[in-house]
Amino acid sequence: MVNILEVNHEVVLHQVSYSDAPALFRLIDNNRTSLRAWLPFVDFTKVVEDTEAFIGSLFVPGSRNLVFTIRYRGEVAGLIGYKDIDRNNKKLEIGYWIAPVFEGNGIVTQSLEALIGAAFSYLEMNRIQIKCAVGNQRSINIPKRLAFRFEGIERAGEWLNDRFVDLEVYSMLRSDWIK
Repeated sequence: MVNILEVNHEVVLHQVSYSDAPALFRLIDNNRTSLRAWLPFVDFTKVVEDTEAFIGSLFVPGSRNLVFTIRYRGEVAGLIGYKDIDRNNKKLEIGYWIAPVFEGNGIVTQSLEALIGAAFSYLEMNRIQIKCAVGNQRSINIPKRLAFRFEGIERAGEWLNDRFVDLEVYSMLRSDWIK
């Protein structure tokens, strides 16, 4: 897999590194209220060292995650990546978030499309899934836009700050992508 994936002339994905921690932390800290509505890690990200610890967890032996910064016009705008990569069963999940100031420009949709193509070609995956909290319409619209299939609701699938939330589960198979 490549460390840098050019999505288009404005959007580039870079495998996350320790040097990204200050920019990512500032993005989270400056958008804490809006990001907290849907992202469970925001409350645990109190200082830049928390972001560094997250990045470090991605590089421990046996990690099943591969995460990229989303850079829009050179500026860190959010994260996107593969979660729970299961090479034996050729499947993974993709997660993403972007700061509100960058929303509405197609950045996540285009980044996701690039990661889907890479997952099916470079990683030789057969299945990709995306989970979005029920009610997070902006996030839900992205897999719908890319013709993912709605599979159902994972009840109480994620602890979000002070409660469990249900998750909408979407999937795409390699055969769907080829079509």
